[in-house]
Amino acid sequence: MALQALTGARIFDGTAFHDNAGLLVEDGEIVGIVAQADVPRGAVLTALPGGALCPGFIDAQVNGGAGRLLNDAPDAPTMQMIAGGHRPFGTTGLLPTLITDHPFAVTAAIAAAREAVRADGAVLGLHLEGPHLAPARKGTHLAELMHPLGDAAMAELLAAARHLPVLLLTLAAEQVTPAQVRALTAAGAVVSIGHSDCDHRAAAALFAAGARGVTHLFNAMSGLGHRAPGLVGAALEAPDVWAGIIADGHHVDPLALRIALRAKRGPGRLFLVTDAMSLVGQPGDRLTLNGREIRRLRDGQGCSRLTLADGTLAGSDLDMASALRFAVAHLEVPLAEALRMAATYPADFLGLGSRGRLRPGARADLVHLDAGLQVCRVWIRGRVA
Repeated sequence: MALQALTGARIFDGTAFHDNAGLLVEDGEIVGIVAQADVPRGAVLTALPGGALCPGFIDAQVNGGAGRLLNDAPDAPTMQMIAGGHRPFGTTGLLPTLITDHPFAVTAAIAAAREAVRADGAVLGLHLEGPHLAPARKGTHLAELMHPLGDAAMAELLAAARHLPVLLLTLAAEQVTPAQVRALTAAGAVVSIGHSDCDHRAAAALFAAGARGVTHLFNAMSGLGHRAPGLVGAALEAPDVWAGIIADGHHVDPLALRIALRAKRGPGRLFLVTDAMSLVGQPGDRLTLNGREIRRLRDGQGCSRLTLADGTLAGSDLDMASALRFAVAHLEVPLAEALRMAATYPADFLGLGSRGRLRPGARADLVHLDAGLQVCRVWIRGRVA
């Protein structure tokens, strides 16, 4: 592929903005950022009409999209369709997420992910959110399918961690031991605590064993109390722990998210996830999960919400571009930090050194945003998607 130069937009490299500059791309990789006057002669020039050129978004928790839900068909074509369904919203890499299901579905999803990652890199691996979760914090998951992590499942997860580029496991402290977490992380898995009613001491024990994340902070976990800090308090206090947040105005009150953003000790940070279901970007107001109807409720004031008949939130109707806009508009997050929360931080959390930043040698996965932070164009490995 010939050398390309993208100019005309502010370029955000994952750390800072560059004005009056050009982004150089060749053979699907970033070559560098140069002053616009220093763009090499002979480069194929693309002049963008203002806005911001940024690293493509990375979503670590995606249940569905393009009208498809991974639990309904845990196969590689479904994973690719889900990735394609989120691409118009700036997501260039995601983890298809299987929520609590039968063992055969877990086995199928692992095999599917091993196949799907061989395509264009939009499918990063797999997120298994269950079945080793706590029934006390089941959320929309089926409690009857939850169980402790046993020997057979442990062997399957260890093998998957060794063969997948990324395997993210959401586990409840009630269902696993520190020794199991230590073994899983040693094999290459990224362990996140979630759907857990544990106290802060149990969470700290798993963090010490290698767990490095918390799944959808505040949701389906023990909360922050003044005498019982819970999983929320443990995650905010532990410096190396990352946490996904669902920034849609429904899952967590913006006030709580603003407090968490100010309270979080680094270098681990809060990052954006969608927890999206199949209706994102699609018409229709109903879907079925594990035989139960989920309804889309529109309030005309932003993101709609998805609920079971009893009102329980059931995933989200959120896309990453909307989450980015919400963070800027409602969470008092500067644009640069919001872009890091959408791309740089999830890449760091998942150990994806070639993504989330526009630096020499990185994948040329890009998103161009207009002044209103709407997605104008997306590139995968330097090619317009």
